[in-house]
Amino acid sequence: MRVETLGDGEPEFAIVGGIHGDEPCGRIAVETLAEEKPDVERPVKLIIANERALERGVRYVDEDLNRAFPGSPDAETYEGRLAHELLSELRGCEILSLHSTRSHAAPFALVDELDGHARAVCPYLSVEALVETAEYSDGRLIAYPDVVELECGLQQSAAAADNATRLVREFLVAVGALTGESTPPRHHPLPVFRLDEQIPKRQADAYEVFVENFERVATGERFAAIDGEPLVAESPFYPILLSAYGYRNVFGYRGSLVGRLDGEPPAHRADGTSAQVESGTR
Repeated sequence: MRVETLGDGEPEFAIVGGIHGDEPCGRIAVETLAEEKPDVERPVKLIIANERALERGVRYVDEDLNRAFPGSPDAETYEGRLAHELLSELRGCEILSLHSTRSHAAPFALVDELDGHARAVCPYLSVEALVETAEYSDGRLIAYPDVVELECGLQQSAAAADNATRLVREFLVAVGALTGESTPPRHHPLPVFRLDEQIPKRQADAYEVFVENFERVATGERFAAIDGEPLVAESPFYPILLSAYGYRNVFGYRGSLVGRLDGEPPAHRADGTSAQVESGTR
């Protein structure tokens, strides 16, 4: 694990890249900031987490680091020990964690729940959507307080690296660590979704996905296929992190649109009911 600090004093914020070794965008963004050494108003910790996996170009060495928290100094796996060390480095910081995905080109944010920290930061990031991970946070860094996770673009793409670098600067301006003009996101008001359930996929030779993430799938609509056999929606939902080959055993998630961050009137869930987004609630 590589750790550097910008500014003087105890860091108040941390930028974490390279939790997954096959997602280099975060490492690039952190290295760019470390090389530029901007004058910060409040100290910032820069972390490249899983250096071994990055060197090998694999997601992890022994186990997925983003399923290994809180870890232990006596863990049998490298990532289990690293998770413990990383949490120690992050203690007391507001955290931005950088990732990329095989499911969606445009950046979006994820939080465990829409608390005051998320409400204060996410509207000032140029992201397409905000996702509450809810019950799917176990073992992940996002389960801890004051963590915003960003999916910066398609895995191993130049665009994801560029997005990550821009989003880090936006985050640091939003929290007052960098001087600059903070502007509303491109997509405003910011839609807020929640992960409801995983969409499993059985072992097969070929998988297909026919719908776009964050766009409503209607009852009876074909949304994916396994060896040419279509999967049809039994009820409306919003696909999130949905891709043919992004995960081994699942396509991604069924989700709900639960509101909009700027206090717009209640949005409609996929099932036709409505929900109001309020600070600290799901």
